[in-house]
Amino acid sequence: MKNAFFLGIDIGGTKCVVLAGSEKMTIYERVQFPTETQRGPGYAINKLLVAAQNIVNNLPDKDLVCIGISCGGPLDSRAGMILSPPNLPGWDELAITEIFKNKFGVEAYLQNDANACALAEFKFGAGKGIENMVFLTFGTGLGAGIIMDGELYSGTNDLAGEVGHIRLAKEGPTGYGKEGSFEGFCSGAGIARMGKKIAISKLKKGEKIWFVETEEDIQRITTKYLANAAVSGDVTAMEIFRESGRYLGMGLSIIIDILNPQRIIIGGVYARHPDLFNPTSHQVIKQEALKSAAEVCEILPAGLGEKLGDFASLSIAITHSDRTHVLKRTNSVNG
Repeated sequence: MKNAFFLGIDIGGTKCVVLAGSEKMTIYERVQFPTETQRGPGYAINKLLVAAQNIVNNLPDKDLVCIGISCGGPLDSRAGMILSPPNLPGWDELAITEIFKNKFGVEAYLQNDANACALAEFKFGAGKGIENMVFLTFGTGLGAGIIMDGELYSGTNDLAGEVGHIRLAKEGPTGYGKEGSFEGFCSGAGIARMGKKIAISKLKKGEKIWFVETEEDIQRITTKYLANAAVSGDVTAMEIFRESGRYLGMGLSIIIDILNPQRIIIGGVYARHPDLFNPTSHQVIKQEALKSAAEVCEILPAGLGEKLGDFASLSIAITHSDRTHVLKRTNSVNG
């Protein structure tokens, strides 16, 4: 596939990205624009199609092989349908792969963002050379992509890996619509909620907190703000990350016991600040997980860093293209 290239489409509630790359992940062109969800799906889809067409036109010496589309769920990857994601209002039962297939005349494939990131880390990042791994998003929310025996496992109806929904405590921050959930304790939104709750409690007791002075300041608390405070040595911020780390260890122990992976790779907040979580989470894993399973499982930050989102959508296209070529070769031999 010397002159082949792939299109990656990354659809998010905040931004969309269209890019072209090779099977070895050389990026030829990249276009990014705000999704502007208030303008409806038609607006963003039209911009995606125009951007994709412009990129194709700019690569006349190369052949488009396949298109990969990454989007937050819920979705139906087999049917290529986006099914009303909460961060994309109005994107209801939208046959996104059909739109791109009809426009460009090549196959298009859809995966949720966690699965797409798992494929990217498996092929090009911290999971390279590993047969069994789990990727955790640890972004605004918490989802997982699962690679088993070298293949993506998405479950009966694309709901495998929804680990954020697991309840880890009777009480705690709400995430994924459930109080005390894995996502509530281990996500950007969840950590910010914990920070606000603890800050309010301490201020009411008259205790001083370095990163807030008044209750009005509480509204500006974000996970990034808390992480910076923790790195600077703020006791309260460090306490918040220890609490998140404790529940991260509990959740990872469940994953280790059930799936027995060789690696668990974590993106988002964890990937940027693993040292804020590791001391506590590793201690909990040592206490909670099966010893023999924990000993063969590495916990690593995502290897692709800020490139992960781009690599994710392209990895969908490259993975499906690889499968297609294998099937063609097999059919040729059998024929």
